[in-house]
Amino acid sequence: MRLSDSFLMEIKSRNDIESVISPYVALKRRGSNLVGLCPFHNEKTGSFTVYPQNGSFYCFGCGVGGDVVTFQMKIENVDYMEAVRMLADRCGLAMPQEGYDDSLQKLRLRIYEANREAARFFHASLHAREGKAGLDYLTGRGLSEGIIRRFGLGFAPDSWSALTDHLHRKGFDDDLLAQADLVTRRKNGGGCFDRFRKRVMFPIIDLRGNVVAFGGRKLPDDDSPAKYINTSDTPVYKKSHTVYAMNLAKNSKAANLILCEGYMDVIALHQAGLDNAVAACGTSFTDEQAKLLSRYTKEIIVTMDADAAGQKSTDRTIGILNRTGVRVRVLRLPEAKDPDEYIRRFGPERFRGLLDGAGNDIEYQLQSALVKYDVDTDNGRLQYLREAAVILANVDDSIARSLYTARLSETYHIPVESLEREIKAIERRRRSSERKKEAAKIVSGATAPDRVNPQRAANLGAAVAEENILNILMMHPALYDQEGLRVSADDFVTDFNRRVYERLAECIGQGMTPDVALFSGVFTAEEMGRVVAILNKSVGGDVAKEELRDCIQRLRREKNRQTSTDASRMDESDWAQKIKEISQTKRGDQKQ
Repeated sequence: MRLSDSFLMEIKSRNDIESVISPYVALKRRGSNLVGLCPFHNEKTGSFTVYPQNGSFYCFGCGVGGDVVTFQMKIENVDYMEAVRMLADRCGLAMPQEGYDDSLQKLRLRIYEANREAARFFHASLHAREGKAGLDYLTGRGLSEGIIRRFGLGFAPDSWSALTDHLHRKGFDDDLLAQADLVTRRKNGGGCFDRFRKRVMFPIIDLRGNVVAFGGRKLPDDDSPAKYINTSDTPVYKKSHTVYAMNLAKNSKAANLILCEGYMDVIALHQAGLDNAVAACGTSFTDEQAKLLSRYTKEIIVTMDADAAGQKSTDRTIGILNRTGVRVRVLRLPEAKDPDEYIRRFGPERFRGLLDGAGNDIEYQLQSALVKYDVDTDNGRLQYLREAAVILANVDDSIARSLYTARLSETYHIPVESLEREIKAIERRRRSSERKKEAAKIVSGATAPDRVNPQRAANLGAAVAEENILNILMMHPALYDQEGLRVSADDFVTDFNRRVYERLAECIGQGMTPDVALFSGVFTAEEMGRVVAILNKSVGGDVAKEELRDCIQRLRREKNRQTSTDASRMDESDWAQKIKEISQTKRGDQKQ
């Protein structure tokens, strides 16, 4: 069973869509609507539109759309019921006690409980005899007892079943523990064994304070090939959407965030008083993580490991962060491979000095390119300037571009006009390439299978008529079932539009004004985008009644044409019945 329509309408009325979306998207008013950069795909021109008048949103770039519940589901990566619960908590509305399936919510709560109990077990094991090696490792890295407690660090004993046995005693079964990725099922089907063994444990905590996952680091004397083992995605955890220590850093008074590569770097910085440090969770930095960081700060200082892999990661991270619009600075670490080592060797104050002098991402890229070439030679200088021109061609800030172009001109004694011509030529080629890629996306999008309404392409005339009928009835429900304007679900050709009509008819039949919120519990998040696209079409206007009549007649003609095409495949009795139905439909059209 689903939530009642009255409860969904109450959720919508108490959660104004603009106030829910604005913390995630910078919205600008455009007429009666609001627009911004879509948080669900990368774009430079805002195609994400919010319609305050009907409480919906739609992105013309990627097709995502829906109501306030759909947005909460997509932005927080939660299921429908969890999104409703979050919105209910936001406005102080109590969830109904009956009438909906909360099995997934109960599963998530049990996984949270199991993870919390596992974190307690690991932390207690760290201070027990079996955890001495783990504690020695952490204190040997310079961590205090206070910081160990603050991050809830622990140790997984060198045992196949220590955690499993402990959690069994607490009432958790193997099925739940496997879904939480705390245990691994034996291949012979004979129970489970601990996923983490003989490892220093790092709990990963979400923004609401729930333990959602773990990272386990091997000890120095362990010959295991994997330095880290991390929790896989579970019903409560998606690593590409989670940022380590964000639960702490979000409360920092610092004006920026420091993005590190590993858990130990983050912990070392927090111990040094830099409580704005965070890291990706055992995965390459992602667009989703960048968007999460951009909600809490306008500037990010990137400090990755100094080795080749770290430099490559830095370059990739800069590109991802630049798409969010945040300011990016890059910290270079002399005489150390990572922030943890630098602080242990030179102290927190010297590290703070490096932070203050961290250059922006343009300086970092120009400096990284410089070390590749011998600029004392003509050929080396030419190669460097060409790569520098490519870097500057990708800088959108015209003032910054002019500043660094002038610096290069002065340093390497080359006319600034020559550099500017080269930069503009590269920019023109890049924009031309981007336009071709966008055109290719449009073409591929037009020819790609329609996953929401797969019958639409083969029945385009009927589908358009259906969508116009749905739009008019959504906007003018008083026209529903009027004499001469009656349409039934059987008139619809495409299954998806028929489902939308059936839900619309159900709402109108119950005396409810059609509203996008009444569809979100019935249709998937992907389908909601199409529902909103139909809702916000401009059809009919002052002549809605005439347009509705015309669309109904066009739909029936399309249905009859399709029926006639299929007639050759019918037996004699079916064919005669269809002819009778077509004749009756035509007489009905003539009466209208």
